[in-house]
Amino acid sequence: MNNDTSLQRFLDLAVIPGRSGDELSVATYLVERLVEAGIDKSQIHFDGAQSRTELKGNCGNLIVKLPGNGSGQTTMLSAHMDTVPICVGSQPVVDGTQVRSSVKTGLGADDRSGCAAILTAAMERMKQGDENFPPAVIAFFVQEEIGLCGARHLDTSAIGQVDRAFNFDGGDPHKITIGAIGGERMTITVHGTPAHAGVAPEQGASAIVMASKAIADLYQRGWLGKVEKPEGTGTANVGVFHGGDATNVITPKVSLKAEARSHDAAFRRRIVEEIRDAFTAAAESVATESKVAGYIEFQSQVDYESFRLQDDHPSIQAASQAIEQVGRTPYCAVANGGLDANWLFRHGIEAVTLGCGQQNIHTVDERLEIADYLDACRMATWLITSS
Repeated sequence: MNNDTSLQRFLDLAVIPGRSGDELSVATYLVERLVEAGIDKSQIHFDGAQSRTELKGNCGNLIVKLPGNGSGQTTMLSAHMDTVPICVGSQPVVDGTQVRSSVKTGLGADDRSGCAAILTAAMERMKQGDENFPPAVIAFFVQEEIGLCGARHLDTSAIGQVDRAFNFDGGDPHKITIGAIGGERMTITVHGTPAHAGVAPEQGASAIVMASKAIADLYQRGWLGKVEKPEGTGTANVGVFHGGDATNVITPKVSLKAEARSHDAAFRRRIVEEIRDAFTAAAESVATESKVAGYIEFQSQVDYESFRLQDDHPSIQAASQAIEQVGRTPYCAVANGGLDANWLFRHGIEAVTLGCGQQNIHTVDERLEIADYLDACRMATWLITSS
């Protein structure tokens, strides 16, 4: 593997704009390089996931089949193509042992480094003669950053049977993420009664007061922030609060967005129930002079369910070997954030997640550790060229 060429692939990818829903230019670059490497166009296709996601993007997940005649397990490699908005306009430059953006943007190493590592692995495999290796499949996902939407809506028939799977995303390359938390997102609309705040405030019922009472109640009882109860642990947050148009109007409506997370699905549902009950009670406790109380609309959606692989899982064993091949010591961890692997698990594809050296992601201080990235390239190559 040529280090300079491998690094250049990342630099090329990082400069391409590609926020969630706008990944086509990234996919086009990947397809062009794969075809140049000798992969037949018939082995490359898009699965149309953008027609199933809430955000109608400009391309679906990019699926690449690497048929092989060798014996061994079928391996899947995956990464996501989209970046967060702060990375649009990235101008990557090498700065000593790292890569950073030369302008005030994020770098986009999350997850263009994963894409570049897998692209390098595929090209290295083709140089060595694709027919000598066990079958492999590559998936480049869309819309990961806005809720794992590409992986969620993956056309699994395009993937086929997979024996072991490796998702290349954030963190250190010697960390094997073998599980992740589950998350649920809520949209809450609180309805009150409008009135003139100066002339007749008693005729109104403030939705802001209702929502504030609910939030204060949840916080005081330990159901916001870090949630630790005898029956379980998790986290909860109200992250968006919108409402009101003028100071002289009793606000009749506010809209909020919240989330709950836990490694225990039943306890996560309990957190959601506590949030719903708190908002319901708070709305009913605030009324106009004529006793017209408030009410809420409440919607909840599971973004991803938690999972954890068994310690002897073949994906964990192979990942450990790949890490040892590059001279590192592997260790296992469980993530408190969602990963494409959450949805892969639900699809019957049991993947571990490996890092590519991304640091300070989603900020203007984002960096890529070059040595870590190059090791991720070597690990990905070993995984699809070994049996």
